[in-house]
Amino acid sequence: MEFHWTFLYNMLKKLRILIFVLIIATICFVIRTSIKQNSKYVIDFLIEKGVVFKSINGDEMYNEYKDSETMDDYNSKENIILSAVMQKGNGIFFVETTDRMDEPSLVLCSIESAARVYPDRPVVFFMKGLGAIITDDDEKQARKHYPTLLSYKNIYFLPLRLEKLFASTPFLPWYKKVNPQREIHWTHVKSDACRFAIIWKYGGIYMDTDVISIRPIPEDHFLAAETFSTTSSSVFGLSPYHKLTWEFMENFVQNYIGRKWGHQGPGVFTRVVNKYCGGRHFTSINHIRCANVSYFHPERFYPILYPSWKKYFEVWSTLPTFRNSFALHLWNYMNDDRETMVPRTNTLVEHLYRQYCPSTYEAILNSNATYH
Repeated sequence: MEFHWTFLYNMLKKLRILIFVLIIATICFVIRTSIKQNSKYVIDFLIEKGVVFKSINGDEMYNEYKDSETMDDYNSKENIILSAVMQKGNGIFFVETTDRMDEPSLVLCSIESAARVYPDRPVVFFMKGLGAIITDDDEKQARKHYPTLLSYKNIYFLPLRLEKLFASTPFLPWYKKVNPQREIHWTHVKSDACRFAIIWKYGGIYMDTDVISIRPIPEDHFLAAETFSTTSSSVFGLSPYHKLTWEFMENFVQNYIGRKWGHQGPGVFTRVVNKYCGGRHFTSINHIRCANVSYFHPERFYPILYPSWKKYFEVWSTLPTFRNSFALHLWNYMNDDRETMVPRTNTLVEHLYRQYCPSTYEAILNSNATYH
């Protein structure tokens, strides 16, 4: 009798285990089937929440645009910065699309001023001429190349890899097809594409390297009017994977005319903004709403418009306060005369350097030719 009960107990124990395994297998099967059957609803949910967006042809963007390369060197310093430092979507981004490494003083001033105005945010300079950042020593060497920026711990230098950056965006097919040798404005067109891809993937604020920051921008989602009829491409801010950035990229590709100056930069912004907002009418210096983001008055970044760009390099009897501005665009592409900041000339630009990028100013003052 004792043997009978022991045998029965062992059988029940094995039966419980079998039932448990069957339950787990059934649950897994149900979950897998449910996900497969309802994937459309999952995608629709992600689209609604702004995580996934429809491509030009109406497919989900990750189905049409595949990464062109795999991410190797996962433990490299570069990828640590990309994953850890920029994951908050609050970076301040600058881009150098040429192989130039000895940056002029205005570029260094722009980066330094941003690091000072946004001390709690990463300021990232993507450079095409910069080699891979694999180790801590690689990063240190990159930083040492710009001694005026060494004291700012929130500044990061990263290589600009175009195909990697354009992967999973509408730009990759365009980039593989375009012939740079036939492009008139290739340096600028590349820069236009890079700013959209960077903000799409990482989120934050993009600035041209001739924009001097003077006080924090109070909005994270914003566009800026360059004039009352055109929208700026020199500075804008959006969160990662924002629908508006995706539309900018699609508009860039669909309406590509590389030979036409500004068509891929301010032209993209203006076309999309006109679609959503039509005529923009400012009744005061305050921003208005457009495409569900803040749209800033020209005074915020362009108190001196491009026809008057030389005023930055002139002596003023009374210095402007720029009290309504967050940053100043110095119109470097207009500067065919290669005007620079010259110490002890009392020009407006000298006052800006002295106040907003003092380390760069001090280097020039000490006759360090690298920064002219």
